[in-house]
Amino acid sequence: MKRPYILAVLALLGVIVAIIAVINTNRSVSVQPPAAQPAAAPFASFVAGVGITETGRGNVSVGTAVFGVVTDLYARVGDQVKAGDPLFKIDDRDLRARLAVARAKVIEAKAVLAKPKHRLEYLTRLQREDNTAVSAQAISDVRDDALAAEAVLGSAKAEAAQIEVEIDRRLVRAPAPGRILQINTRVGEYVEGGGQARPLMLLGDDARLYVRVDIDESDAWRVRPEAQARAYVRGNPQLWAALRFEYIEPYVAPKTSLTGQSTERTDVRVLQVIYSFERSALPVYLGQQMDVLIEALQVAPAGVNREP
Repeated sequence: MKRPYILAVLALLGVIVAIIAVINTNRSVSVQPPAAQPAAAPFASFVAGVGITETGRGNVSVGTAVFGVVTDLYARVGDQVKAGDPLFKIDDRDLRARLAVARAKVIEAKAVLAKPKHRLEYLTRLQREDNTAVSAQAISDVRDDALAAEAVLGSAKAEAAQIEVEIDRRLVRAPAPGRILQINTRVGEYVEGGGQARPLMLLGDDARLYVRVDIDESDAWRVRPEAQARAYVRGNPQLWAALRFEYIEPYVAPKTSLTGQSTERTDVRVLQVIYSFERSALPVYLGQQMDVLIEALQVAPAGVNREP
């Protein structure tokens, strides 16, 4: 007798749970406001794109062709450097020891050269006073000894000069003027010569910042060089700067700059448009993403053809 009552209670509970689920499903969900309001469109018709700040001539990846331990750093992140300024130094104590030996060999070679050179001068002067006093063969032999000694001296000087060049290569200098953007090495760290997985230092001229904007290929026809454009700081649309058009890269490439949004497509191709603005106009950094709005032609209604 108890079993029918239990089944009835369970059925009633199931109906109640179903009713609660339907009510919760139909309840309106409150929409949370965005953390930062998007920028208000300043143009009646525009094209939006995501821009990445960069330097105008591109960043210079500073490395070294030699290997060794870094002993000195002469620059810090943010320093402004000129072409030729020292950046860092690699241990050169072994080379300086070899240079001391090479310079000693130069002195020794000069001393060895002095003997046949003086003898040649003496025999030549003696021959001028008396042709029969010295044979031509004797003068020729001494001259050959002097030439051989000069060759040894030249070789010793070349070896010393080569070591000096190697020492100079241990001191890495700035290849161009700019600002130190990154330092990826430390004093005491061993560095490999040749290609590096990442640059030991990153150098760039950021007096004027450039913005590389990705425009979807479907909107590429709407972008004009003479059109106005604005760049907005992400997180604060009140901070913006008018952009100056620089150039358009005439090749539509696969999109590589991603914003991280789940709705973003990665299979699109984009036209890259480059603008610039003064470094002091906005509190932004190199490599930072910016929202860019470009004044553009209005899209004609569907079914309407415009005469050329």
